[in-house]
Amino acid sequence: MRPDVSELSQFYAGDLGAVARRLIMHRLRTMWPSVRGEIMLGIGYAAPFMRQFRQEAARQILCMPEDQGAVRWPGEGPSGTFLASETALPLKSSSVDRVLAVHCLEHSVAIRHILREVWRVLSPEGRLMLVVPNRRGMWARADSTPFGHGRPYSKGQLERQLDDCLFAPTGWGASLFMPPMSRQVILNTAIAWERIGLYAWPHFSGVLIVEAEKQVYAPIMGKRVPVRARLRPIRAGLAASRGLRLPEKPQAA
Repeated sequence: MRPDVSELSQFYAGDLGAVARRLIMHRLRTMWPSVRGEIMLGIGYAAPFMRQFRQEAARQILCMPEDQGAVRWPGEGPSGTFLASETALPLKSSSVDRVLAVHCLEHSVAIRHILREVWRVLSPEGRLMLVVPNRRGMWARADSTPFGHGRPYSKGQLERQLDDCLFAPTGWGASLFMPPMSRQVILNTAIAWERIGLYAWPHFSGVLIVEAEKQVYAPIMGKRVPVRARLRPIRAGLAASRGLRLPEKPQAA
């Protein structure tokens, strides 16, 4: 079941959520050092992570799912939030350059439809960044955080989903190696947990982060072969296996 937007907002307003946001934002910034002049779309609940790109992006818009609910974002100036289905975005094809999806795939049963819709609205060679719970991590087992709800993923599962929807992974990241606890001693040592985890247990992060590029394949053009002509070799093979001979094609007079 997808968390309500009020639950998500409350989590990121708390101490544990604030630390989680900073750790994930650092990893996102490392993978996307610049988005200058580009149009960005956030899907799911990406609001806490979009702010760091505001000074660079030409425009930012945020889609919040219908069954989650929406909040105004950003807090100042014109709102960039709209409520819509993730599988039917009210955007033109090839209209955005970057898509950041957080708290998105793990809460949906229409994963392929979401990714194909993202593929549609992305410009050629546009970039998608996914942040999903790691199946091996502790955060996927903690009901007290939004990452403990929905379906967690492994790296292999993400690769197959992306490949099926014409995306090519171009970079991988991981974050949230600290235990999902609000104890002050854990929060105060969050950066140390992050640094040690990247080297000591890199496969057990709380979230997986993957950047993928939209692939555009040109259709293979060739001479059209009639159906009867394509079937004739098959019929000939079946006839030969039975000791029969197909009648010759009559010659034109």
